[in-house]
Amino acid sequence: MPDLLHTLQGHDLGFLKMVAGAWGIELNAPDAYTALPQLTQALLNRETLEEQLESLPAAARAALDALLEQEGRLSWAVFTRRFGEVRAMGAARRDRERPDLKPASPAEVLWYRALIGRAFFNEPPEPQEYAYIPDDLLEQVQRSADRGPVPFGRKATAAERAHPIPANDRILDDACTLLAALRLGMPLETLPAGQTGIPAPALLALLQAANLLDANRQPLAEAAKAFLEAPRGKALAMLASAWMDSPGFNELRLLPGLILEGEWSNDPLLARRFVLDLLSHIPQDTFWSLPAFVNAVREKHPDFQRPAGDYDSWFIRQESTGQFLRGFSSWDEVDGALLRYLISGPLHWLGLLDLAGPAAGGQPAAFRFSSWAAALWHGAAPTGLPAEDGRLNVLSNATVTVQPLTARALRYQVARFCEWQGEREGEYRYRITPASLERARQQGLKAAHLLTLLRRHAPAVPPPLAQALERWEAQGVQAAIHPAVLLRVSSPEILAALRQSRAARFLREGLSPTAVLINPGSEEKVLLALAELGYLGEIVTGS
Repeated sequence: MPDLLHTLQGHDLGFLKMVAGAWGIELNAPDAYTALPQLTQALLNRETLEEQLESLPAAARAALDALLEQEGRLSWAVFTRRFGEVRAMGAARRDRERPDLKPASPAEVLWYRALIGRAFFNEPPEPQEYAYIPDDLLEQVQRSADRGPVPFGRKATAAERAHPIPANDRILDDACTLLAALRLGMPLETLPAGQTGIPAPALLALLQAANLLDANRQPLAEAAKAFLEAPRGKALAMLASAWMDSPGFNELRLLPGLILEGEWSNDPLLARRFVLDLLSHIPQDTFWSLPAFVNAVREKHPDFQRPAGDYDSWFIRQESTGQFLRGFSSWDEVDGALLRYLISGPLHWLGLLDLAGPAAGGQPAAFRFSSWAAALWHGAAPTGLPAEDGRLNVLSNATVTVQPLTARALRYQVARFCEWQGEREGEYRYRITPASLERARQQGLKAAHLLTLLRRHAPAVPPPLAQALERWEAQGVQAAIHPAVLLRVSSPEILAALRQSRAARFLREGLSPTAVLINPGSEEKVLLALAELGYLGEIVTGS
């Protein structure tokens, strides 16, 4: 950043005299060129600087501290939004209105004391205008109090933390379900609701971030195998680390209730790392207020995901109203919503944060680090996760039930052979059918493989089911049920006449001299044919 001399260059003598007057310095110089080095030397005097800092109004000192917290600079848009504008004035108006004596904002106090400058810096992600403390002043300026970073927000109230929602590892089970579904080609919208409530698109994005899927969203065999066979703690750490470092997992585009349009782009990794850094200063084992945290970010760092402070070029519509959310007035619906999503979504799903709320089943209002957070934060496997020692059971009606905490790799394999029946009473339920076995066969899996799995991991396999699997392997389907419609007449003569009519093509197998099956959907045509033959009939519904 520029030093004090280069910061003051370009200002006229009247401005330099206003700065000198604010510092109590007598400046006798005929022009700005002569005055500039004299003023700069005086402002850098240690004792004079300390007196100036002590005399600052509280709001101006808070503005200076905000710059110090950001290593001496903050985007001009953010700085002036928080601490007021520096009014643009020509020399004549300035000398007439004397803003140095009647500042309109904390920013203007600092401006007319030369404690801040304003300049464009070519810094990533893109050049923008900054408020800054000149380098040589920055070396001397000290905070009002010698303290570390202050966490944003406050502790949660008793009401906010009334109903805790502990972190869990059930995302691993839902990830197993999704991997199996993708392997089977099942549409995401048909999947049964998982235990975590994670929307399928978000879970899919996590699997992609963890490099478990190929470009066609199919599980990568070796990577998926390693993930499913890993101990639960290690598997959870794999997902958490992948999410933390992923440039592709875009939380903004996963926010419910928003529609993103146009060709603009955002940097989700930049925003995520900024939020994680803020969270790292929050005390351990303490429930923290979620609304207060969001409000503090809005006040101090509202542009955390918009480095240039641009609130107009992103085309985002509210799904419920269709209205575009543009300008800083929409901050809570977009940027605030993203903060709440990060905390109550990925950070909770991945086991880093416990949540709490005023009412059971309501929206979270508080959060704290979980007992697993310290390990997960550094990519290590947390301890204390349950072992996968659940069992599966096979029923004689070809139903397979899989208990919670059954090995994920085993459930993944069983799921590929079966029709899914969803979850009941905490168990995953599957059913073996000819269609599911045929689907598995098309993926290179044999019924003999399933039988081997069941015999190895279930307490018992009913002999009739084992025989059915062996017969299907050898002979295919041995029984089929078809929908049919029964026509019953009062005498064989009626049926004989019908067979001679144009409705004969609708008749199928005869069951008796007065009963025959007809094609489903042909009922009205058969009744018309009977009427033409002189017989009235009706369609009987019910038993």
